[in-house]
Amino acid sequence: MKILMIVPKYSLTNYKFYKYFFPLGLTYISAVIKKAGYDIDYLNLNHLEGKIEDLVKSKLDSKNYDIVCTGYIAIGYAIIEKIINSVKKHESKPKIILGGAIITTETQLIFDSLKPDYGVLREGEITIIELLKCIEKKGDLKKVDGICYKDENGQLIITKPRALIKNLDSIPFPDLDGLGFKEYLDNQSCAWDNGSFTLLDYPRHYQILCSRGCAYNCTFCYHILEKYRLRTLDNVFEEIELVTKKYNINSLYIEDDLFSANRERLLDFCKRIKELNKKIGYEIIWVCSLSVNNVDDELLRILKDSGCKVVGYGFESYSPIVLKSMKKPITPEQINDGFYKTIGAGIAVQANFIFGDTAETKETARETIDWWKKNANGQVSLEFIQPYPGSEMYNRCVRKGIIKDRLDFIKNKLPFVNWLNMTDNMTDEEIIKLKNEILELRKDYAYSIPSKIKKFKRNVYDINVKCPFCKEIITYKNCYIENRLRYTFFVVCRKCPHRFFIFSPLKKIQVDNYTKIQVINKSYIRLRDKILKKFL
Repeated sequence: MKILMIVPKYSLTNYKFYKYFFPLGLTYISAVIKKAGYDIDYLNLNHLEGKIEDLVKSKLDSKNYDIVCTGYIAIGYAIIEKIINSVKKHESKPKIILGGAIITTETQLIFDSLKPDYGVLREGEITIIELLKCIEKKGDLKKVDGICYKDENGQLIITKPRALIKNLDSIPFPDLDGLGFKEYLDNQSCAWDNGSFTLLDYPRHYQILCSRGCAYNCTFCYHILEKYRLRTLDNVFEEIELVTKKYNINSLYIEDDLFSANRERLLDFCKRIKELNKKIGYEIIWVCSLSVNNVDDELLRILKDSGCKVVGYGFESYSPIVLKSMKKPITPEQINDGFYKTIGAGIAVQANFIFGDTAETKETARETIDWWKKNANGQVSLEFIQPYPGSEMYNRCVRKGIIKDRLDFIKNKLPFVNWLNMTDNMTDEEIIKLKNEILELRKDYAYSIPSKIKKFKRNVYDINVKCPFCKEIITYKNCYIENRLRYTFFVVCRKCPHRFFIFSPLKKIQVDNYTKIQVINKSYIRLRDKILKKFL
């Protein structure tokens, strides 16, 4: 049986695109498929130029595939729809397996709309192999846990949920080669929306999962894997050493939602990464996400000493009322304490506040804004909450009729240019006023306009900027800039532990006048994305 795995485009462009997080979910699925002995090929659409339909057709023309696998999250509906429709048009008619959050969160809705042949729900490493064997042997699909499909009567069948994998060490390491990881690494640049990339001129960045699941239950988060499970650090560092040796990795991003849950484990990680650095002869810098309710001076000092350069925090709100509503197990005092202790330890903070929770009021929003103004411009982003499919917030919006058409919402209203009034206590007019104030506050983000920009090659520049905090002139080399006139990205200062934005002069004018042009800009983005989706 011949299998084709398609990595979806992570940007609305027909050009090559490398500024994305490598799809760990697909790499794990690929690894188990290979281990099971199946013949599998790959089509990473991000690394090719052309329309999706043309690229898919060309690949399907090259070999007679029996199965096509792909997957994504809900915001990728338009891309997945293009892929599935392109496969269905092909004369070879391979069966389509769709996985990921897009099918797991709204199974009936998405299956009826996109019409794959099979869906793999939740964790897929065991499920995909059982499904492939069942298809190959024409077995009873009802005996495969964790899938969905249509029976001979056109009825959607959702089988018993697959039990979570208890021993994460039993899962093969991600298969990177097939999906084009070396090409991805070779095209990484300094300028990116993830600040950790800006710490190095030539990053070779690797994402790794040391655990799965989360012990918390925040209302805005989709929990595909409820139970928190850990890999052993022996297994984790075997993977890190393997990829470091093979790909010359110099930067790690720990994707765990809850990396600081076990203090002793975190300290052991720090010890091991220092030992690895000594062994390989250079420092691997790393980034992780922690919770402010379990950090202290000693822990942060050890993190810094082991090469941790950036810590991500989910602050979400400075109001205790909103934090409680969100089911965030932290307090405003812990936010303030954790923020200053992290900066004081010489580690940059990457955090955000999100407005619009059900408990949000003018007063709670003011608490957050006032703290941000005094303490965190540049370090903490300001955004509005998004009701992702599968989250408690999304389900509430559906129940209350705030989201009236779920499919239309997923297809057309989920991107970040759209907002909903999900509060119990604010009128639409008050929400609009709050949105305008937050947009206006963006001009107060810590920023710098380059004093010098030198072209290195097509769309790649070296940039000199003055840090707005320490006032040092920093050179960031190998910055990918698609539009020299209108660009923005944030960086971490290499001299002090602060984050700030780099704006082109034109972009700064736009930010300064954001509220005046937001209606035009919002309409432009909607129209642009609508057009791009048609021409992918």
